[in-house]
Amino acid sequence: MASNIGMMDSAYFVGRNEILQWINNRLQLNLSKVEEAASGAVQCQMMDMTFPGVVPMQKVNFDGKTEYDFIQNYKVLQDVFNKLKIDKHIDVNKLVKGRPLDNLEFLQWLKRYCDSVNGGAMNENYDPVERRCKGGKDRTLKITQKNSKCMQANNLQNPGSGDRDGPRKTTGSGGRVVLKQEKAHSPTDGVDYLEEIQVLTQEVTDLKLSVDLLEKERDFYFRKLRDVEILCQASEVDNQPMAVAIKKILYATEEKDSVLPEAQQLLSGSHYSGVADSDEDQSAD
Repeated sequence: MASNIGMMDSAYFVGRNEILQWINNRLQLNLSKVEEAASGAVQCQMMDMTFPGVVPMQKVNFDGKTEYDFIQNYKVLQDVFNKLKIDKHIDVNKLVKGRPLDNLEFLQWLKRYCDSVNGGAMNENYDPVERRCKGGKDRTLKITQKNSKCMQANNLQNPGSGDRDGPRKTTGSGGRVVLKQEKAHSPTDGVDYLEEIQVLTQEVTDLKLSVDLLEKERDFYFRKLRDVEILCQASEVDNQPMAVAIKKILYATEEKDSVLPEAQQLLSGSHYSGVADSDEDQSAD
């Protein structure tokens, strides 16, 4: 079943938002990025929901932070695949790096596989929170360290933010003491900038992901065209009308005008020529 899911299957055109919604709804999580599933814990629990009791949840580390922890989770997942005779290669070295494209592709495959087993229906009798508790970890898999670092950065940029705004004494000309009113800063200013940065960062990530997908699709079709070119260059078919017509299209340098009519004319001409030669041969006989 899994081996039938090729790279051009509709599964690999499912968007990031749909994948995240699928995971969050079924496992009661709050993921906002596909790379947050790089630990492999999400994949293990999704298989646990699809095949209840097959995954040893006590071995799944939902609180893993290192690549070593992630690898252990993928070992559990690979054991489950072997037990279920699922022929799917898990590229652990790429997944644990947290690259968005690699993790998205694996989650796209996982969704396609799980939907093929249960028809896309959710297991209503499955309690994901309870299963995570049985695994010894009740985590939301939501990255919170980033928010903590951002808060620390705000404190470093505004070291006096904890002090009350008010007059500050400064020494003016002649030694006079002048009261200088400090400008009051709204405590929400930093939060607004932080939210804007997070939105822009997410947009950049989405754009990079789109570029990766487009480049992959481009390379896929380029390889196919290259195979066709090599086939048409073979000595057995190099001068055949069909091969000549195909190479006419492949080697066209004009960007706007299509050369398809010329290629069709080559085929039509060869057809009539073949018919005429056949008639001449019959007349000679």
